[in-house]
Formats: sequence, structure tokens, C-alpha cells
Amino acid sequence: MKVIGIVGSPREHSNSAYFVEVALKKLQEHGIETELISLRGKRIHPCTGCYGCVTAKECTLEKDDFDEVFNKMLKADGIIVGSPVYNSSTPADLKALLDRAGFLSRWINNEMKDKAESYDWKGTAFSGKVAAPITVARRAGQNFAFAELLLWFTVNDFIVIGSHYWNVGVAGKGGAVDADKDLEGIGIMEHMADNMAHVIKQLKK
Repeated sequence: MKVIGIVGSPREHSNSAYFVEVALKKLQEHGIETELISLRGKRIHPCTGCYGCVTAKECTLEKDDFDEVFNKMLKADGIIVGSPVYNSSTPADLKALLDRAGFLSRWINNEMKDKAESYDWKGTAFSGKVAAPITVARRAGQNFAFAELLLWFTVNDFIVIGSHYWNVGVAGKGGAVDADKDLEGIGIMEHMADNMAHVIKQLKK
């Protein structure tokens, strides 16, 4: 059993990474292997909508760091995506990863058919995996980025894990508190991790 935590912040020692690490540490207490994957310093081109992956069953863009992260997503039982809030949305590098991963995952097991044919859908490469978003901002906008990640998880057939509140943290630069001062946020992430561990173990039975 393994859960990866993908951090979309380009900053070193980011608040997003802090909250993801809180969740991963709690998962480790449940005996689940974890890995933190930071997109900081990685090179991931945006999806061009070329549809090359429909037939190739792999991304046909110029090789970058996408395959490394995507392959770890495919092997994981669970995925946590942590994101800072940029203009009420996710950072460009994270969006590029999710756009490409989502599109490719749809066509690994499926073929594009004529509209007149019945659609024999075999699910995505992520079907049955568990997932949870975490978004962090110093003042506001978490809910918009949170909803963006939820939409990505649900359209790609993940089982989404919740907590006793939305998985959002309050932290940032420019007069805001540090992430370790958001005690409610820490508790939310820990409870989400408890729920994720429970669901993964039930699915493995």
C-alpha cells in the first residue's frame, strides 16, 4: 500500500508541502508507505491537445519530467495533491501535470470510437484509486482551487476522501501565519489521512 503526495508549489519548504507532509506522516502511522513528490524544479510542458496519446498510449510531447511523475501516480494506491492558491487557482506546472495525466489516463485502456458506435468504456488508469486535494492560501481562494482539484479527481474516476472540514490550510507570506500555526488545518489533514488509510485497507481486503 502506497500513497504519494504531489506538491505543486514552486517554493522550497512551502506551506503546501507542510500540510501534505502532515497527512503523509499520519498515513505512515497506519503502516502505509508514502512518498513526497515536489514539482519544484521539474520541467512539465502543458498539454497541447494533440490527441497523440489516444493511439500511442503514452504522451507524445517532447520528453520532460512528466513520465517520471505519471508513472508514480499509476503505481500508487492513493494520491494527495497539495496546491498553493494562485489567483484562486492552481499553479501552472501543477495544472500542466494534471491536464496531461488526466487525458492520457483516459486512453490507456480505451479507444476513441465513432459517435455512432456504443461506447465500451473500460475506465481510466486511475479508476479505483483514492485521492484527496489540499489547498493553501494566506487569506482566501482555497475553495476555488479545492473545487478545481475535486473536479479533476472525479472526472478521472478516483474515490475522493474527505475530512471533517474541507482540506484547506491558512498560511503564507506577507503577514500571514506559518502553516504550523494552523492547528485546525493540521487536524483536518490528519483526519483526512485516517479516512484515506481506512478506505485503502478496505479496498485491499
